[in-house]
Amino acid sequence: MMRPAPPTAEPTRGFVQLREGIDSFLRFARGKVWEDASPREKLHALSIAVRRPALDAMRESERRFREQDAKRLYYLSMEFLMGRALGNNLTNLDLYDDTKAILTELGADLEELESLEPDAALGNGGLGRLAACFLDSLATMGYPGFGYGINYEFGLFRQTFVNGFQHEKPDHWLEGGSPWLIDRPDEFVVVPVYGSVNQFEPAWIEPKYIIGVPHDMPVVGYGGKTVNVLRLYSARSSDEFDIGIFNAGDYISAVQHKINTEAITKILYPSDVLDRGRELRLLQEYFLVACSVRDIMERYLATHETFDEFSSKVAIQMNDTHPALTVAELMRTFIDDQHLPWETAWAITVATCAYTNHTLLPEALERWPIDLMQRVVPRHLQIIQEIDRRLLAEVDRRFPGDTAMAKRVSIFEEGERRQVRMANLAITGSHSTNGVAALHSDLVKKTLAADFYRLWPDRFNNKTNGITPRRWLLHANRPLASLITKAIGDGWIRDLMELKRLEMFVDDDALLERLDGIKSRNKLQLAKVTKELTMIAVDPESMFDVQVKRMHEYKRQLLNILHVIHRYWAIVEDGITPVQSRTFFFAGKSAPGYFTAKNIIKLIHSVAEVVNADPRTRDWLRVVFLPDYRVSLAETIMPAAELSEQISTAGKEASGTGNMKLALNGALTIGTLDGANIEIRDEVGEENIFIFGLKADEVAALIASGYRPDEYLAADRTLRRVIDSILSGHFSRGDKDIFRPIVARIVSTADEYVHLADLGAYVETQTRIDQEYVDRRNWRRKSLLNIARMGKFSSDRTITEYAQEIWHIKPAVIGNFAHAGLEE
Repeated sequence: MMRPAPPTAEPTRGFVQLREGIDSFLRFARGKVWEDASPREKLHALSIAVRRPALDAMRESERRFREQDAKRLYYLSMEFLMGRALGNNLTNLDLYDDTKAILTELGADLEELESLEPDAALGNGGLGRLAACFLDSLATMGYPGFGYGINYEFGLFRQTFVNGFQHEKPDHWLEGGSPWLIDRPDEFVVVPVYGSVNQFEPAWIEPKYIIGVPHDMPVVGYGGKTVNVLRLYSARSSDEFDIGIFNAGDYISAVQHKINTEAITKILYPSDVLDRGRELRLLQEYFLVACSVRDIMERYLATHETFDEFSSKVAIQMNDTHPALTVAELMRTFIDDQHLPWETAWAITVATCAYTNHTLLPEALERWPIDLMQRVVPRHLQIIQEIDRRLLAEVDRRFPGDTAMAKRVSIFEEGERRQVRMANLAITGSHSTNGVAALHSDLVKKTLAADFYRLWPDRFNNKTNGITPRRWLLHANRPLASLITKAIGDGWIRDLMELKRLEMFVDDDALLERLDGIKSRNKLQLAKVTKELTMIAVDPESMFDVQVKRMHEYKRQLLNILHVIHRYWAIVEDGITPVQSRTFFFAGKSAPGYFTAKNIIKLIHSVAEVVNADPRTRDWLRVVFLPDYRVSLAETIMPAAELSEQISTAGKEASGTGNMKLALNGALTIGTLDGANIEIRDEVGEENIFIFGLKADEVAALIASGYRPDEYLAADRTLRRVIDSILSGHFSRGDKDIFRPIVARIVSTADEYVHLADLGAYVETQTRIDQEYVDRRNWRRKSLLNIARMGKFSSDRTITEYAQEIWHIKPAVIGNFAHAGLEE
């Protein structure tokens, strides 16, 4: 039965194809009709129907790229936090309304079906979500840009809480398969590993082999005209089992190699506390790089006979240090497999590779023990040693006698256990090193890689991060997107700078009222989800204060909960009646082995237990920790947030992208001058953001002169009360020891995140925010101006800068190509 249509209108071709595709899949793949199918079968049928036009456009895009011999960008990343695919692809294919109509006709709800789709568990936080945004922008703007990653069977982990403690459970996201992953078993690659090398001969001796099996996920650009590919590799054993051992009766030993091999792509970031975990991490990174480089080589050689044009047809971006072995793997391929001279191979490698740095934290910069690399990738270690020898020779030639500089830039770090510094390898082997916000890039040049900047100043640049407005506004906040489109047209979807035109409505009370109504409905939805996930009822009339991000000391969730405790005592002991009720939302995962972060999670839960139950405060304060933070949960949180907590210690956060998503959806930011907060302030105006705390240079100067947290406590009784009440066991049912390690860290002179130095200013700024929030009209104006001035933070802008200044790629001209399979 077709959807009823007006006499003058016919159903679109897309509508007809989708309806036929759903029926066809259920009949021929499941032997059912719609009424008999389970909800998951209906989701699968719909996804397969939507996949058809996406794959048509994917094939057409590849044909166009080949025809034009276009230069291609290959983006290598350990994480791609893609989120749910169905709704986003329907939006980008312009099929959302048709699909909603079809399902209404069939007695089903599209949003309910969407909620059944598991998030693709291919990432952890900002690094993976940035990669996903970049892929969306590349496809939307018609660039030949492809992702390479790992097809993790279980991803990171599913987060649950038991008595406030984080517990990790396997995330079976691929259980039942994914309609968005196209298996390509015939395009497998063979990866050597282990074995040994002869120091007198460039050859890999008796390695073992791993099979890399690709799975392609279509990446649909807005409008559906360009569909690129995210290629994800699964590890398979080259031998199912050792038949000799099997015949001797030891079945477990016979399949052990298969078990060990396939563990490589089981989970994201296995714990590296033990050597076995470290080895598995290194294997993962090498596996990603080896599979990607082999595939890139095959694609290039399919249309080119020599490597003269390699760097003019291939660009490789290493997203953080995880893929840094790309430098060594390219060199190994050029020298060992293609027999190019070292100098030629090196020139091509440097011209091809580029590196994005994402952190200033020394402990986050990867280092691999030499003995581990000797065992796992002996040939690569040999190549890295030669790269280092030539690097140090250049340093000696240009800065003779500067042994300290040579020691700092060397790829090898001396110590009790000699290590390979992957950031140094990535910088040395790339023609471009970029940071991801103006402050971050400046600190990379001044502190993190100052010596490399002296060597090659023209290789360093900044590319401030961005987010895709398709996922984070058009899809995640449809009511707001509709309001914007009615006000200024839909040009903003492709050019976010168009949002500037919203400033015309800053004094339009009718539009401001509608904006407030949309925020209220989004808050009701988040309140509903909160009750379902936590059993905690929150007041939708309260201010929604949100801090959602990976749990880490530098992100200072601890500062936030200290402020909550301060508010609690102000009500309970000081008799202060707040001018505004507030709900504090936290969400984020801690690394399984990160004791302090997990203890902070427990503290937040413990404070919530007291605050939410106390009759004196529960009408004014609510504290909620939402479990298992992921993209689909963020899509509910971001549209509902009113205050965005971006409170990292200045100089520690590279950029942040949650700050951009929240501001784009109308939240005001409270933040330090760190990462992209600085640029957000510059765009939205100082009067429309709440900045507090020490600046990056002030933090550095404070630590250098001797940080004394006891002085802050002595000077402020209310801050001292906060600390004392944690130690007294007030928030831990009388247990005075459970949070003692946290307190010991923040009252220590070694607290590099200077919590207490910023706490006073943070509390004062929060008080000012309460007063400003009461003036609802003024708050709405500020909210609208935040939305209107977020144009710079589109990932389309970021990708355009990468494309023009680093990759030198161009959009592939579409010509007369019609919307693949969906013409009217």
